[in-house]
Amino acid sequence: LLFLREKKAYAAREITETKEKKRGRFEVRTLTSTTVGIDTSKWPGIQQFLRLERRTTIDGKVTKTISYAVTSLSRKQVNAKTLLKMWRGRWDIENRLFWVRDVVFKEDLSRIRSGTAYTTMSIFRNTGITLLRALKVPELTAAIRENAVKLNVLLQRLNIVNKT
Repeated sequence: LLFLREKKAYAAREITETKEKKRGRFEVRTLTSTTVGIDTSKWPGIQQFLRLERRTTIDGKVTKTISYAVTSLSRKQVNAKTLLKMWRGRWDIENRLFWVRDVVFKEDLSRIRSGTAYTTMSIFRNTGITLLRALKVPELTAAIRENAVKLNVLLQRLNIVNKT
């Protein structure tokens, strides 16, 4: 299926696939991007509709999930393969920051509710994670727990106080 735009022919659909075996599971990701319907969409700026299908096999059991997205990036700017890499890259952010905040700091269980205290604590948590990563701490979870109970160690690592 082809259509003309700006005197050039574009495929209405572009498909790319990746296969990955990691941590005891096999995952096949298939990204389909399409430009069909963007001209009639009421959302301004849409250039492509995306569909990501994940087939994950763990111990012989297959799970299939499908996600949808839209992008303002045109086919001229990015192809389906790059879009799939970008979509996967989003999880780096999730895993590097939000997972630590949710699991290690148990942020979702926080009882802080007054004023801007919740936002302030979130900023402190983000700053702590960023500083520990800048210090190239090998085990982030252990370092967070250690620094939570040994403030003097944290201040020494940050060169705020001299080692005694």
